[in-house]
Amino acid sequence: MIRVVDLHKSFGKQSVLKGVNLEIAAGKITTIVGTSGCGKTVLMKHLNALLLPDRGQVLVEGVDITKLRQKPLYEMRGRFGVLFQGAALLDSMTILDNVAFPLREKTRTPEAEIRKKAEERLEQVGLEGMGYKYPGELSGGMRKRAGLARALVMDPDIVLFDEPTTGLDPILGAGIHQLIARMQQTFKFTGVVISHTIPQVFGISDYVALLANGVIEEFNVTDAFVNSQNPLVRQFIKGETEGPIQVL
Repeated sequence: MIRVVDLHKSFGKQSVLKGVNLEIAAGKITTIVGTSGCGKTVLMKHLNALLLPDRGQVLVEGVDITKLRQKPLYEMRGRFGVLFQGAALLDSMTILDNVAFPLREKTRTPEAEIRKKAEERLEQVGLEGMGYKYPGELSGGMRKRAGLARALVMDPDIVLFDEPTTGLDPILGAGIHQLIARMQQTFKFTGVVISHTIPQVFGISDYVALLANGVIEEFNVTDAFVNSQNPLVRQFIKGETEGPIQVL
């Protein structure tokens, strides 16, 4: 579904991505792990061209999105859903209106259908009957669920999850992981999860990639990744400060 080829990105004198190569399988969940500050979110923002590389390619079903003009890029981005770290809900809107917002902004769907679909997505993420509430009235876990409902309301082919369990306790975090897996099985989207919540995130991942030192140092199916003897993988999984990974 997505192929990243020799991706480089710097900010001023700081080189973040130094030649990333990665293939993301269609209809599967690929998790990108790495230490805080290693560039995971920067890499994710390249996948739907919110950031453009200094050099390299991001191919979505063979189309290099880094070269697209405004209109086709806008259409390509319509194939993506995103669950941001803090859910990024609009505080002035009810939860129902937050979920409905993409449909109202980007489509000409009749209002009755918009409300029906928004209510369906809320029900699917476990927030049935909660649409009248505002983000400030929800717990952290409920806000994540509402953010996921909004990410899914346009029926995207690809969903990006940026640290989806940040700020949640282990029980709520596990619930969000299970919800992501359940929604992927229901909607069959291609999922890309950015996380450092291990080992919990391995339970929902088909593939895992380790981003370290500006490149993908290991990529494999989850079981093989977890059992890899790569020193960088062992250091990351064990949480050791001494080793080949440069700790910021």
